[in-house]
Amino acid sequence: MSTDQAPASSPAAAGTVFVVGYDGSPTSRQALTWAVEQARLRQGSVRVVYAVPPFTQAVTPFGGSITPDFTVIEQAAEQVLASAVAQAHSLAPEVPVDTRIINDSAPAALLASSDPDTVLVVGSRGLGGFAELLVGSTAVQLATHARCPLVVLRPTATGGGSGSGAGRIVVGVDGSAASEHAVRWAMSQAATAGVGVTAVRAWRKPPLALPAGGDDLPEYVLADELEAAEARLLAESLASASAQFPDVDLRQEVVHADAVEALVARSQAAVMVVVGSRGHGGFSSLLLGSVSHGVLHHARCPVVIVRPATR
Repeated sequence: MSTDQAPASSPAAAGTVFVVGYDGSPTSRQALTWAVEQARLRQGSVRVVYAVPPFTQAVTPFGGSITPDFTVIEQAAEQVLASAVAQAHSLAPEVPVDTRIINDSAPAALLASSDPDTVLVVGSRGLGGFAELLVGSTAVQLATHARCPLVVLRPTATGGGSGSGAGRIVVGVDGSAASEHAVRWAMSQAATAGVGVTAVRAWRKPPLALPAGGDDLPEYVLADELEAAEARLLAESLASASAQFPDVDLRQEVVHADAVEALVARSQAAVMVVVGSRGHGGFSSLLLGSVSHGVLHHARCPVVIVRPATR
């Protein structure tokens, strides 16, 4: 089977390449629409990847096995990709599009088609090779091993929305190197799209917050001191990126809440939520535990995971 289709339109532009996992499902079409729009804004291009999981035989209902006709499979894949190219050209005919059919698992196909200068874009659910993308190891593999930002399209909020994240990019900040990269990516995206950024630092009061030695500070005084300290840390974390993108409207929010709750609450009507792939404090173990699952499963806008190695 062919592993690389010839470009379906003009050669790739010099800007960012958006690599889309596509299988014809509604969410993959949503991912393609998002990627095309971003490529148009950034004067980039789109690469559409169709994964065909490797297999040599299929078991029949009556026993025995048959060898699949790879010619038929490839023809079907080409038809799916042709519809993707038609969709992309209908949205933005000036955006270059190329397609690839790769005989491998969905994560491997996407990883092989990307590099540090690309952006991976996938839907939250799919068919075939991209089925149940957020259930099990597939999303974790992509988020853990991708050398570039990963964008997961989530169902968007309906009926409008309000709050600090509405119409803005929301980014989680915890002072780690990973969140620093996430902040810069969010600010760059905001500068291109002409939207504002809401930077959120979530914190929890330590379980043994009162000082030793019998000092009986009122609870609210201690909470105020902690919140003020968190606000200073947030401002310090944002200083460099704010200076680099002075025209971006940047709002800073310190919230005494769970990190998932804080980000999901602000995802209503947000442009996207951006988080780093590793962190500490409120966003610890982002890709290894409940925070990643919570944001990916419950955010009401696209979720972007940015790795520290991303350029």
